[in-house]
Amino acid sequence: MSKSNILSRLLFLLSTLALGLILSVSTASAQTNRPVLEKFLSKTDVQLFAPEASGYGDIQQDLPVAPIYQDQDLIGYAFVTSDFVGTTGYSGKPIHVMAAIDLEGKLLGAELVEHSEPIVLIGIPDSKIKKLTASYKGLDVVQEAAQGGSAHELDIISGATVTIMIIDDSIVRSAIKVARALGLGGLSTEAKDNSPQRELNDDESLVSDWQTMSGDGSIRRLTLDVGQINEAFVQAGDPRAIERPIEKDPETTFIDMHAALVSAPSIGLSLLGEAEYGNLQSWLDEGEHAILIAGRGLYSFKGSGYVRGGIFDRIQLIQGDISVRFHDKNHRRLGEIAADGAPSFTELDIFRIPANAEFDPAKPWRLQLLAHREVGPVEKTFLTFDLGYKLPEQYLKPLPKVAPVASAVDTNDDDAARAALWQRIWRDKQFEITVLGVMLAVLTATFFFQKQFTRNARFFYWFRMSFLVVTLVFLGWGQNAQLSIVNLMALGASLQSGFSWDAFLLDPLVFILWFSVAAALLFWGRGAFCGWLCPFGALQEITNQIARFFKVPQWELPWGLHERLWPLKYMIFLGLFGLSLVSIPMAEQYAEIEPFKTAIILKFDRAWPFVVFATVLLGAGLFIERFYCRYLCPLGAALAIPGRIRMFDWLKRYKECGNPCQTCANECFVQAIHPTGEINPNECLSCLHCQVLYQDDQKCPVCIKQRKGRERRSANDTASKAAMEALLSKKNPPQGISKKES
Repeated sequence: MSKSNILSRLLFLLSTLALGLILSVSTASAQTNRPVLEKFLSKTDVQLFAPEASGYGDIQQDLPVAPIYQDQDLIGYAFVTSDFVGTTGYSGKPIHVMAAIDLEGKLLGAELVEHSEPIVLIGIPDSKIKKLTASYKGLDVVQEAAQGGSAHELDIISGATVTIMIIDDSIVRSAIKVARALGLGGLSTEAKDNSPQRELNDDESLVSDWQTMSGDGSIRRLTLDVGQINEAFVQAGDPRAIERPIEKDPETTFIDMHAALVSAPSIGLSLLGEAEYGNLQSWLDEGEHAILIAGRGLYSFKGSGYVRGGIFDRIQLIQGDISVRFHDKNHRRLGEIAADGAPSFTELDIFRIPANAEFDPAKPWRLQLLAHREVGPVEKTFLTFDLGYKLPEQYLKPLPKVAPVASAVDTNDDDAARAALWQRIWRDKQFEITVLGVMLAVLTATFFFQKQFTRNARFFYWFRMSFLVVTLVFLGWGQNAQLSIVNLMALGASLQSGFSWDAFLLDPLVFILWFSVAAALLFWGRGAFCGWLCPFGALQEITNQIARFFKVPQWELPWGLHERLWPLKYMIFLGLFGLSLVSIPMAEQYAEIEPFKTAIILKFDRAWPFVVFATVLLGAGLFIERFYCRYLCPLGAALAIPGRIRMFDWLKRYKECGNPCQTCANECFVQAIHPTGEINPNECLSCLHCQVLYQDDQKCPVCIKQRKGRERRSANDTASKAAMEALLSKKNPPQGISKKES
């Protein structure tokens, strides 16, 4: 074949490939731009949302929603959450929930239509997740918009916390967006804000008196007397409340409440004084604000609930779709108001608004007061009253103009919401994170100062058993922080489909554990996790110790057989890895060879085949300690491979280890020490028992020899000293005795 023919064929092939690539990209782009709702609309029966519905209408061109009709009457709209908000789950893929909302802004229903969550695919019945998703029927979206998505109680399924949090967040946020876009339930449509954008002017520091600030709106006031509050409960129509009016003069002050934004420099300096305002500035972090609330009258805006629960349940700040409830950690009392002419109050308190609340001091907000009346021995009825606040213009300055980035608006909004979700989870888990931090610090100190920790065999045994109990009870059964090979598959899938930190940050303890494992692999290998921080490993070791206490015989496999069983876990890991390249869901199903979910996450509350499998593995571990860890664990195999790059060999050995001494090899509970004395780092669980033996002068031949040498030297020194003392006594007899007599 001539060179010209070869060249022409090559050019034709390249052109064909290029054309195919362009067509595939164009097709993928077109499919990407199509609403997700289109995929599920024909697959989802409309009567799941409204039994009286007759069908769907066409998907709107400007908004990915489909009207729902009852004959000719419009009764609501259907939508898919992933068309409006990011729903990427722990698997790295979206969780699609199809929902419907009526014209009053209430959800007609919600249906989980597609997901790839490993936590759901294995271990937790799909029906359980779907049932929880369907429970959002009747959700009042208008109320959610008013309270920033926090007006409902969040139900959590043990073992699926991350998935449920994502489903909840996506349903609520997407429903609010749909309701606003369509103006449902009286919610205003989302229109472009053409008003001038402003921010707090930190340079404004004019000090004013009380009367001036009350006049210009720096201080806002809500006043209710007894007559007004009695009339309000009459208008509410609850006969039980009407029958129990406040028996006082109608003009008696029920509450006189004032509010001011004291993080504005002028207002803060005027009301607090220079010293107290300085204290306020040191208390507030970047992006935080504070309000002063002053009250007097029969009713307390604080109440006593915060003493019991740490939350002020009678007041909340509302701004647009966000709401802020104040906790005792964000509260400080104020002794007095520094402004001239200020009246006296029975309650003076400063409340901090956290930065993550997304509060904008330049926009109007309101302080909502919850007033209650007792209508039974333990029952109350409630009314709300609003104190509106708008910062006067003199405290604001225009924001510098920034060129708009149209393509990033929705993405940034969604990213901020996802970030707020994981940040909220981390705040709620502060105690658990602290406990895990202490555990990691203690374990790190143990490894760095292993000589001191392992000096006393009895102390170290009980120290290790106590640590394993905490790992099992707290990390495992309490917090479900059990690492799994499924986590690595989810990471691999996310790297292929588009990595996002948000999905992994949703479970703080698992996130911290993975980072600590990565660091430990560089220093000590896989043993730091497998030997100390794995809840299922801890369960195996604890049950084996109980079996030993009851004299259950221990079996030690012949070295040749044991050495040939080691590779099993690596074969299992490689098999799962290969399956994951073909199909992640299939690989996750075969990853059920890990009994972690049955024994730790679900605490054996599962179908009987899974319980039997986990029980058989634990039963084998009663006779062969850490049976599963030794021969079957794919996660241990996955960690052993990068663990080979560890930088240090921390475990000390004598040249006599293995030849002739076999003490450590015989007592290693996972048989990680070769008969020749070398420690296999792939199999070592860093239990440090060999380091206990390294210093034991009752078991280690080297230490025994050293001890006996010390004892001989000590005996010789004692004999020499006695002989010397006898000789000296002859040369220097006691006074009163002549040398001749002596």
